[in-house]
Amino acid sequence: MSDDARAGDSNDLEQLDGLVTPPFSRRGFVMTSLMTGLTLATTRVEAQAIRTDEAGIVAGEVRIPVGDGPMPAYRAMPEGAGPFPIVLVVEEIFGVHDYIKDICRRLAKAGYTAVAPELFARQGDVSKMTDVQEIVREVVSKTPDAQVMGDLDATAAWAAAEAKGDPGKLGITGWCRGGRTVWLYAAHSASLKAGVAWYGNFGGTRTGIQPKTAADVIPEIRAPILGLYGAADTGIPVADVEKARDAAKAAGKDVEIVIFPDAPHGFHADYRPSYRKGPAEDGWGRMLGWFRQHGVA
Repeated sequence: MSDDARAGDSNDLEQLDGLVTPPFSRRGFVMTSLMTGLTLATTRVEAQAIRTDEAGIVAGEVRIPVGDGPMPAYRAMPEGAGPFPIVLVVEEIFGVHDYIKDICRRLAKAGYTAVAPELFARQGDVSKMTDVQEIVREVVSKTPDAQVMGDLDATAAWAAAEAKGDPGKLGITGWCRGGRTVWLYAAHSASLKAGVAWYGNFGGTRTGIQPKTAADVIPEIRAPILGLYGAADTGIPVADVEKARDAAKAAGKDVEIVIFPDAPHGFHADYRPSYRKGPAEDGWGRMLGWFRQHGVA
């Protein structure tokens, strides 16, 4: 039996709700360092990509200790003594490439310790993949939610111990698949102060290792969430976003949903043709305001 089959069928995972205790991986880390440059798996428009310098900040690749080895990650933080509020930065399906690294630097310029762990490092090397469906099939669908939650916990602990982070001021933000992860982490972490989800899907297939959708966990979330979505997103219908908003309201959760007219999926991804400068900048300002409002500042 393959490692992936065992990961989906193990007794350990069957005893979890997928959001609580991470099982140790049996396969180790496939990616031992972060990719260089931008993802190969989607059309790029590199000339418009934002490039944030390192003046006044400390930035670079790091290793975060987890149960089965060192996990590669990218960290950016202000110069100075700290402590600084922590923001966990959750990648798209394409790995921690230059766009995600730049987001960390932008957050560091705003006064945060920002850390982006490579959450797919055990399942496959997405830096070498050129086909989106291969990434989804061979990597994303085989990454247990429990593993992701545990890796994010480990990242937050590392940021507090090694990157001048303030564990009492913990936030999270993520894009696309990472937006889904924001909703799940808000249901998992008792330490999280606030989250911002950029066009994270509310649906999807439930499996043994990914047992709940983002919509499923809305009644369980413990922290305020800002959701940023596009009305022209062909993969996430506006009706689904509005349904999630209504479910959060009915559950008494502190959730704010913003739907940008005419914005497609990936409207913040400045390295792709989907980028829309107005909604991207508006959303960024709203994100920083949300963190300030809810104690991540």
